Amino acid sequence: MKKFYNNYRSGYIRIIGGQWKRHRLPVLNKNELRPTTDRIRETLFNWLTPVIEKSNCLDCFAGSGSLGFEAISRYANYVIMLELNFSIVKQLQNNLNRFKVINSEIIQTDTLLWLKRKGTPFDIVFIDPPFKNNLINKTVYLLNRNGWLSSSSLIYIENKINAITINIPKNWSLCHKKTAGKVMYSLYQIK
Repeated sequence: MKKFYNNYRSGYIRIIGGQWKRHRLPVLNKNELRPTTDRIRETLFNWLTPVIEKSNCLDCFAGSGSLGFEAISRYANYVIMLELNFSIVKQLQNNLNRFKVINSEIIQTDTLLWLKRKGTPFDIVFIDPPFKNNLINKTVYLLNRNGWLSSSSLIYIENKINAITINIPKNWSLCHKKTAGKVMYSLYQIK
């Protein structure tokens, strides 16, 4: 595997659908990165097929970029990816540049701080944070409270099985829920 200047090894994710199907994107091999598997992404984007094209998406914890790049590949209108780690942001930006993407933005930020301000609603929101940090409930609360969701937004949540209970707002309706290995993933819609 290729060594980067910062001593992180590089791995790859594979785009599974859309205009970049089968393309591989470099991903830093870091302990905090846990790319959503091909199997889970295939299921998720099958659920999203009727609505992904022309949607505005927010990837709250971009990490490897597997969800954000899959959405772009499937013709999402605009994708914002939030990521705290500078070296990961740099790799994500390199991947955007590789495909000459102009309808996406990588923002280096603490997601919870970014979501504390008043927002503009997104059609689809991906919440797949590092499992050990218990960030899902705080993220859900800020999304729901600060105007990041519309009356028809879809929210994807990926979490470790047997993790803390997620406090789902009463105005969210469960559309799909599955498990794969040690991961539980769900899709909700505002009702």
